[in-house]
Amino acid sequence: MSKPIVIAVDGPAASGKGTLSRRLATQYGLRHLDTGLSYRAVAQALMAAGRPLDDEALATEAARAVDFSAFDAAALSAHAVGDAASRVSVFPPVRRVLVEKQRAFASQPPGAVLDGRDIGTVVCPHADVKLYVTASPAVRAGRRHREILRLGGQADYAAILADIERRDARDMERADSPLRPAADAHLLDTSQMSIEAAFLAACAIIDDALGGRN
Repeated sequence: MSKPIVIAVDGPAASGKGTLSRRLATQYGLRHLDTGLSYRAVAQALMAAGRPLDDEALATEAARAVDFSAFDAAALSAHAVGDAASRVSVFPPVRRVLVEKQRAFASQPPGAVLDGRDIGTVVCPHADVKLYVTASPAVRAGRRHREILRLGGQADYAAILADIERRDARDMERADSPLRPAADAHLLDTSQMSIEAAFLAACAIIDDALGGRN
């Protein structure tokens, strides 16, 4: 049996890494995991139980109970859940539990595309291909703003931009597994790219890397 193929896709919030990762998983016949949802699941479990978000022991217990196959992406995508997730994700024990689960997911044949913030640096440092997908905060805020309006919601661009900048700072400055590109990651700045252009650029990088592996 051939070794599972692992593609790591990292980047800040609203960079387009999720959409890109799902397309790559389909393209290469791999499973997909949005690792951010695992932290959101922990936060949602605490919120649903009326538990505090600043209790490390409770958050770690919730992390142990997370089941990737039971994710409700729509419910986990709520803004309040996302903000709560960034609070519980700073706990090292929570990260250790979820990273172990994420590695187990990646190790199952035929392999997987994992997207998050520390895939190439911590979760799968030996991934076959590492991509770091980014875009300027203003571009990312604009994308999120348009998406909310397209779905019939209401949103304030300035508030979204401030939230993205706040999350960037929290993710990049945390002591455990901060957001940063792996030394051997391929940088993909999508500020001026359509999703199609970003997808084709990513496929070229992956094909070249997998060709070398084979």
